[in-house]
Amino acid sequence: MVGDYRDVGPEDEYARARSGYPPPPVQTEVNAGRLWAGGVAAAVVAALIGLVGVLVARAVFQLAVLAPKQAGAFGDDNTTTLCVMAAVAALLATGLAHLLLVSTPSPLSYFGWIVGLLTVAAVVVPFLGSGSLPVRFAEAIIHLVIGMAIGGLVSNAAASASRLALQGPR
Repeated sequence: MVGDYRDVGPEDEYARARSGYPPPPVQTEVNAGRLWAGGVAAAVVAALIGLVGVLVARAVFQLAVLAPKQAGAFGDDNTTTLCVMAAVAALLATGLAHLLLVSTPSPLSYFGWIVGLLTVAAVVVPFLGSGSLPVRFAEAIIHLVIGMAIGGLVSNAAASASRLALQGPR
């Protein structure tokens, strides 16, 4: 059948590539609402990881993480600060993902490297302070899990909210 998709052979398929015309430019289209909804959800998860991490360290392992033991299972204002900072980090990661999606080639590769290196830095920070080694180790694990969650959740939201599209007239 003439004009049917089945009669297109390899020579016809590649005729456009051999014709000398450059390939059409490609850009990433981002569904910003979907991306930022995922970022807000990641912020909630990151804050909850911080809270649960402190609870586990303080209540289960009896470690004075972020506050003296007398402060109870939830600790003090430092626990709130950790949770808020985790949420802010997730929102900043979402902004970074959005910027990379609209401006760079292979945006999720760069995003993964940036978040991975920042997570490593956050894991090292507790070892620069004072306190017992088990407390510093517990804080480092909490930071590691928060960073991994932010990286994975925001990366998945970015992948779900973006697609490649031809640019210009079609």
